[in-house]
This record gives sequence, structure tokens and C-alpha cells, in this order.
Amino acid sequence: MSSSAQTGSAKPTSSSASSSVANGEARAFSAGSTARTSGPSAGSGSNATSLRWDRHTIQFSVNAWVFIVAVLAIFPLVPRSLSNRAYRLSFMGTASSSVYALYALYGRPRAWTLQAVQVYFQSVIATKDFIYFIYCLTFVTSHLCLKFALIPILCRSLECIAKFLRHNFSRSTLYRKYLEDPCVWVESNNTTLSILSSHAEIGLGWLLIFSLFSWQRNIVQTFMYWQLLKLMYHAPVTAGYHQSVWAKIGRTINPLILRYAPFLNTPVSAIQKWWSR
Repeated sequence: MSSSAQTGSAKPTSSSASSSVANGEARAFSAGSTARTSGPSAGSGSNATSLRWDRHTIQFSVNAWVFIVAVLAIFPLVPRSLSNRAYRLSFMGTASSSVYALYALYGRPRAWTLQAVQVYFQSVIATKDFIYFIYCLTFVTSHLCLKFALIPILCRSLECIAKFLRHNFSRSTLYRKYLEDPCVWVESNNTTLSILSSHAEIGLGWLLIFSLFSWQRNIVQTFMYWQLLKLMYHAPVTAGYHQSVWAKIGRTINPLILRYAPFLNTPVSAIQKWWSR
């Protein structure tokens, strides 16, 4: 009897031991599967970080190159042929940077159909990168060489360069010694640079109108650029600065028209209505 009781009591012990072993194996299997599952996600996170870093580095490199080329284009002692080539290259570099930024942020249309492309353009048409892309196309394809048009390009490249240096080289001794003060000034005066760019962009519109009375006139370019100015007037990223400049122009010109040329009130009012649509 005692031996049978001992045998009976040994069976539950062995079964509990086997169940504990099975539970241990299950925990080990679940831990292994968790490790295998978390491994690729961690790798994908690091890959995403490296991709973001690469994107910003490419943008910084292109904008730094554009800044150097644009300065070379406006420097008075540079030969004219080299200056004109640098002028074209600065617009081409900014256009490439804008297209790359649009692709990185918005991708491409979901399908190459008219409706899909229209939806895509509606999402990007009011962005700053798209506006600068059209701006660069307007001047890089023209035979006019207006160095005044490089001011917005220089302001944009300065903002991108300063932002990248501040975020990635703030601990560098070289940066702290030579570049920190200029970068801080650029980042703290973004509004001033935007106002300067808006003045230059509107001034270019008037220069193109005056060029219509010369042998270098380009009616298509002038029309396209004024359409771009209208877009800048309504786009949220540039509307505040452009509307402020146009308000100053109106306060200056309207009294002169009322005093010296009242017959221009009707066409000016019609133009203002078209502009505000």
C-alpha cells in the first residue's frame, strides 16, 4: 500500500515538472519571437533616421552650392561669361532643390491620370518649394539676365544653410568660433529676409513690365511672372509679406492717381478686383 501511494504521489510531481518545462519553453519561444519581431522594427527606425539625415544633408549641400554660385554671379569682378553661367546655375540648383523637397514631402501622384495629377498639384501648389520652382523656371528659361532676381534665392539658401548648421554642428569648435553668430542672426531675422525677398519679387514684376518697352521684351515671361506674383499674394506661406508690400504701394500710388490721373481709377479698380480673386 505504501509503495503504491508513493507511486501515485510521484505521478502528479512528474506531470507538474513536465508542465513547468513546457511553460518555460513557451516563454522562451515567445521571448524569441518578440526579439525577432522587434529587431526589424528597430532596424527600420534607424533606417528612417538615416534617410531623414541624408535628405537634409543633400538639401544643405545643394543650397550651399547655390549660395556660392549666386554670390559668384553677383560679384562685380567676375568675368561676364562666368557670371552669366553662374546666374543660370543658381536658378537650376534652386529648382532642383525645390523639386527634391516636394518629392521628399509629398511623393509623386498616385496615378498618372488627369484627376490624380490635379489632386496632387492642388496639394503642392501653395507650398513654398513649388513657388520657388516656378520662380526659377521663369528666369532660367529667359534671355534676360536680371541679377536682382538672385536676392530671393540667396535668402532661401541662407535660411536652409543656417538651420542645418545650427541643428547639426552646434558642438563644433569651428562652428562656435566662426559661424554661430551669423547663423543665429539669420534664424532670428527670418522675417526680415522674407520681407526683403517679397520686395525683390514685386520689384522684378515691375522691371519685367518696363522691359516690355525695350528690345529684350518677353510678353510670355511677364504674363507668367505676374501670375506667379498673384499666387504669392494668396498663398499662405507668402501672403502676409506680399500683402504688406502691396498695401504700401497702394498707399503711395492711389493718392497720386487721384490727384494727377483720375481717369485711371476705373482700370486700376478692375485690376485690383482681378488681383483679389
